[in-house]
Amino acid sequence: MRSSIICIGELLIDFFCTDVDIDSINGRNFEKQAGGAPANVCATIAKLGGHAVFSGKVGNDSFGHFLKKALDEISVDTSMLMFDEDHLTTLAFVSLQANGERDFVFNRGADAFLSESEIDKDKVKQAKILHFGSATALLEDPFQSTYINTMLFANGEKKFISFDPNYRKDLWKGNTSKFTELAKEAIALADFVKVSDDELKIISGKKDVVEGLNKLHKFGAGVIAVTLGKAGTLISNGVEHDIVPSFNVQSIDSTGAGDAFVGATLFQLAKVGDPQNIGNNFEHLKKIISFSNKVGAIVCTKVGAISAIPSFDKSYSDQVRPINSLHFS
Repeated sequence: MRSSIICIGELLIDFFCTDVDIDSINGRNFEKQAGGAPANVCATIAKLGGHAVFSGKVGNDSFGHFLKKALDEISVDTSMLMFDEDHLTTLAFVSLQANGERDFVFNRGADAFLSESEIDKDKVKQAKILHFGSATALLEDPFQSTYINTMLFANGEKKFISFDPNYRKDLWKGNTSKFTELAKEAIALADFVKVSDDELKIISGKKDVVEGLNKLHKFGAGVIAVTLGKAGTLISNGVEHDIVPSFNVQSIDSTGAGDAFVGATLFQLAKVGDPQNIGNNFEHLKKIISFSNKVGAIVCTKVGAISAIPSFDKSYSDQVRPINSLHFS
């Protein structure tokens, strides 16, 4: 597979509440969209012109087939997507409140039941990058074991591994210590780790950002990107660290912005001869992160996740595509 990036995790239906400034209890009108963190990463890579493969499970129902169609339409490779005959597609209901906080309600289904035997190991061997960025994968077996074991297999094959813990407090229901334990296990295997500033504090146990970075590097992380919202992204290779500024936009909905950031980063890393060595060229790494900040910022200007991801202007070649060639298709 040509410089392919496999993203493993959940593909689900996001029902976005279209009522203004309201929680999920009082919301009445919801719009159906394709979602799921690793699916958003896949979509970003594909829309930017890369080769992305989605690996996960949906129900063999109308929602599951809608999701496959949504990925197929933007040229995501769905050859590793499985259909579950016994469990329905996972659903998430999302509403946006006046303070910018999102109210989530999850109805988990088929994504929880992806087994290790359903992972195509030959395709893993052929891929250049493996991304593990699921919000739900670490919750319970069988998917938890499938996730960690696939990461171990990819590490054994010397693949570039990307990890985004995607912590959701409502999903873990106070079991933060278990999340932290599993996140550390994954971080130890990762060449690239993306965390929010809150996730950094939770996983490292440090309030100071630099101390937190050092702790994650000690766990085994290669390059670390800490997303700071409007303040930009703190990037570290274990020797140097610096904040790469964000881009000013009129933010409407931040859903999927972090996933778009990761997708844009992996899209660029797939073009590097040996992405494992990207940390050795800190200035090049900062340029990669600057572009990814731009993509993430653009996603905030529209409602939704996949539908808000920009594409490249096809009139530009791969070699000369500037940041301002990004547009909505």
